[in-house]
Amino acid sequence: MESNITICNCKKVSYNDIVVALHSLKSFDDVLDAFKEIQNITKCSTGCGGCYDRVVQAISEIMNGQH
Repeated sequence: MESNITICNCKKVSYNDIVVALHSLKSFDDVLDAFKEIQNITKCSTGCGGCYDRVVQAISEIMNGQH
């Protein structure tokens, strides 16, 4: 994904915001655990929830070294 693409429209969270938040964690081994932490940091997927799949996909990509 492009780093400036908006992942969560409700909270205006970009892919890059997720990258920064994920790398601020002490460790990230599990996508769903990381999602909860990213959600706490960025507030993504706390509005309508429609971005859940995009957030999980972004976290998976980042954890797999694609960004």
